[in-house]
Order: sequence, then C-alpha cells, then structure tokens
Amino acid sequence: MEIIPEQGVITEKNIMVPMRDGVRLATDVYRPDNEEAVPTLLTRLPYDKGNLYFLILNFDAAWALQNGYAIVVQDTRGRFASEGTFSPGEHEATDGFDTLAWIASQPWSNGKVGMFGESYQALTQWQTAVEQPTALRTIAPMHAPFNLTYFYQNGAFLLGLFLWWAFHDGALAEVQRRLPQGRATEADVQGIMQALNSMQQQYEHLPLADMPLLRDTAPYYQDWLTSVSKAAKNQSTQPKSYQDITVPTLNIGGWFDPFFTHVIKHYQRMKQEGGSALARQQARLIIGPWAHIDFPENFPERHYGPKASVFANLPALQQRWFEHWLKGIENGVEQEKPVSIFVMGADNWRDEDAWPLPDTRYRPFYLHSQGRANRATGDGFLSISAPLEEPADVYCYDPRNPVPTVGGAVLIQETTKSPFNWGPRDQQDVEKRADVLCYTSEALRQPVEVTGPLELILYISSSARDTDFTGKLVDVYPDGRAEILTDGILRARYRESLAAPVLMEPGQIYELHLDLGATSNLFKEGHRIRLEVSSSNFPRFDRNTNTGGNIYMESTENLVQATNYVYHDQHHASHLLLPMIERT
Repeated sequence: MEIIPEQGVITEKNIMVPMRDGVRLATDVYRPDNEEAVPTLLTRLPYDKGNLYFLILNFDAAWALQNGYAIVVQDTRGRFASEGTFSPGEHEATDGFDTLAWIASQPWSNGKVGMFGESYQALTQWQTAVEQPTALRTIAPMHAPFNLTYFYQNGAFLLGLFLWWAFHDGALAEVQRRLPQGRATEADVQGIMQALNSMQQQYEHLPLADMPLLRDTAPYYQDWLTSVSKAAKNQSTQPKSYQDITVPTLNIGGWFDPFFTHVIKHYQRMKQEGGSALARQQARLIIGPWAHIDFPENFPERHYGPKASVFANLPALQQRWFEHWLKGIENGVEQEKPVSIFVMGADNWRDEDAWPLPDTRYRPFYLHSQGRANRATGDGFLSISAPLEEPADVYCYDPRNPVPTVGGAVLIQETTKSPFNWGPRDQQDVEKRADVLCYTSEALRQPVEVTGPLELILYISSSARDTDFTGKLVDVYPDGRAEILTDGILRARYRESLAAPVLMEPGQIYELHLDLGATSNLFKEGHRIRLEVSSSNFPRFDRNTNTGGNIYMESTENLVQATNYVYHDQHHASHLLLPMIERT
C-alpha cells in the first residue's frame, strides 16, 4: 500500500515548531504540490512520527493528499525528535493549541484544521479541543481516553494495560531516544526487551511499585500507581472540560477496546454539555466489534463477517466527515443518525437516535442456587423470578492463584511476538475453577437482544477488610462455547466513593454496584445468558491482597486469602440488570 504518494506531494521533515515555553517539537508536513491554501489534518503522537504506520492505522493518508489536504504529524514533547521531557498527558492541551496556531500561520494552510488518530493520538485531540484553538474545526478521536487519569477502574489498577504500556511505549521508546544521544546503551535496550518478553513475570512481580527498569525511563509509572484519588478528583472537574469544547466530534470505539466506555462517555457528555449548539448537535458515536491498535474485526475464535471490516467502514466515514467540516461539502453528514453500533450475534450495523437506545428496557435477572454455583457445572442459574429463601454461595479468593484474564476489552501481551490476549474468547477453562461462580439462564426459546450499559447488584460479605468482586457477561453457545462480552470490577473499599475508601467489617453484608461496561449482542435461540462472579481477573486488574493496606507497596508475604460470600435471598436479591431491546 502506498502511504505517501511519490508524485504531487511536497514533504518537509523535522520542522522544529516552537511552543510558548521555547521547547521545540519535531513536525513533518506532507502537502499537495501546488500553490493552493488547503485544509490540514493533524495528528500528534508519542510513538515516532517517522513510523508511517500511524498514517494508515484506520486512516487513508494517500486519499487525503490526493484530495487536497495537508497532513501534519508531530512527535509530542520529549519523544523521539522533539525537545523537552515526556510526561504523559501533561502538556498536550497547550502544545496542541500552539501547533494549530503555527499551522494556521503557514502559507499553504487555509486556516482550517481537523485532527485524527487513536489512543494517545486521540487523547491529544480532546486536550487540544478544550483550549478552543481558532483553526480547529473538528476532531475524530478513536479509542480515546479523555486524559491520563484512567489507571484505575472502580479502584482496581489496570495492570495489564499500563504496565505493558510503561515498558513498551514508555521505557523502550525512551532508551531508544537516548541511545544516539549517548545517554543509554544497547544493554539498556536489551534489559527492557527482556522484560517485554517476560511480561507475565512482570505482572506477577510484587510489590507493584518495585520496577527498577522503569524508575528512570518511565518515572510516571509510580504516579500512576498512586493515582486512584487523583482519578476521583478529575471526575469532579471534567464537566467544565466538555463545556469548553465547541467543535463537532466523531467518536469511534470498539466493544473489545479498554477505552470503549470512555468513547461512549465522550459522546454522551458532548451531547449534554458541549460548549456550542453545533458541538451538541454534531456529536457522533461509532462502536464496532473491534479491539485496540489495528481494529481486528476477525478474532482467532470469532469472525463477525465482512460488514465488520474496519477497512469497509472507517476510512470512508472519516473522509465524508472531513469533507463536510473542512471543505463545506454537503454530503448529508449532519442529517445522519448520531449513533451507529455493530450488534454482535446479528453481526450487522444499526443506526440509532441516541445512546442508550431510547426504547431500552432494563430487566433484572436474579441470581439463584442451592449454594453450589461454583464452576459452570454447579447449580447456579439466572431467572427473572426474584429469590426466596436460598443459601449463599461461597468461594475462596487466593491472590496467589488469581483467575486468569482470557480476552475481553483488554490490551495485554505476554511477549513482543505473542498475540494480544483480547476479544471474544472462550471462558470454559476459567469456568472450571471453584472460585468462579456461574449463573446461567435456560436455553433461550427466542432471540434476546442486550444493548446498552450493564449493572450488577451484589449482596456480599467477606472474611477480609477489603477484597474485589468481578462480574462478566457471557454468551453460551449450544455447543458449550462461553464467549465473553463485557466485564467489570469493584474494589470493595471504594464501594462508597473513590475519594473516601472505607474498609469492610468481616462478616457484615454489603450491597455493591458493579459497572459491567456495555455491549450490543443478540443472544440467539438456543443460546444461554451467563453471569460469572469472582474476585480477580489477572492481569487485566491487579490482585487485591485482601489486607486493606496499600496494595502497590505489598509483597507476596502480605497476601492473604479471603472467603467471600454472595447472597441471593428475599432480603438480598442479587441481580444483573440487563438493557434489553424488545422490538417487534
């Protein structure tokens, strides 16, 4: 595939663009070879602007150049050819603003800029948009965190994602940058590579804060570990940020991406709080059956068919979006429904008027058993009937032997050459464990669609002052395949708030509300709906040591077992709240 056309394009490399504090950021410009002032598509990234892969990552740079756009690619502060010190997320708002001002001042620019890119590239778009640069007309963030305070999910550290990122995109990139400067050696590079090729050992290492290889090359990792209270503070200050954004937003995500709930939140908040009528009216949401990075639509264990192909959807979608907002072409973009979702099971796209869908009916599915819901072969079942007198289910959570992560909305890699552990994987091996409770519906007599956010209400007790509870929604096929759809976790000490943790009293019953994310899935006739409940999902989340102490500082010697109970009786009706679409 030709990334940058050989003919008709002017290329300017390593232009050192000054920021307001004097730090210069290395910038590459690709633009049509003519005298016309053109609109610009900008992406800012910490992954090396010289790697042209990021210009074809769910984007068509050749199309843009051949259709009258300039493309600007910039190394963020402290990365690769740029000056300064890299501190993830810290300078992206002002650096983005200054970069847009520079673009607008160039003779080849017509003063209209759109931004594109995924993951960290998407984060830079949101942070720039908050600053309201005059030249910015629209952003198209994919798989986008709003900012980098998303290190914890409901109190549990996203270990698999952020430890891997700290080694791969933090430390490795930093030593490679230092190498030609004489500030690092090949031995430093090899040390990081050895860690990346033994990530399971890194995940298992305790204390979590004891990562010598990251101390100098990715010092922010230590801040991430202690950021759960910062995340709580940030949640209270985010609304104003959305109110500051005044441009249309094309929000793109995937059901198996770790940031997909952020993408949904961006859309909802822009619809409600966007800083202009245009921003509120022209917020779009696209969610496909995709994971992170390269949006694979076909996973080793599950194919969603040709309609799921990112190549059949995203480039053309972005092209129409930018053609309208940067060139003023009337192509119907403003008249389209704001939400497009891929309904798994039906394996088809559907356009909707809002998210959640306006006709969603939230149905409680109650947990039942005779006290032996352990494993898929146990007696746990789901029913629309509320429980009466039933014994609780009990299991032992041992942090020395946590439930392994098998797929889902994750970004986990054990070596640099191993496949990513993500997507709709089979949970049958997980469901053989005694510390996994399984509650399964009867075989469905007709298809059931579940589309929207999910909540799990559990009544629990524990022998520990603090422990975790996890929930997982699974589509069980007639042949027994148990396909993960979405999951969630709650660290019990944060059951009231992230800002004010409260330990439990052993043996006391508490009501917990677990956010299980969202999904869109058609459970077909003959399939079953299953809920898994446990206390670990490792290394997606760090292990709770069950002590009530500072988990990231505790070692293996601190680990204690927890005996955890799940109650489902007439006074403690644990249930899964499913968002059901019941259209005729």
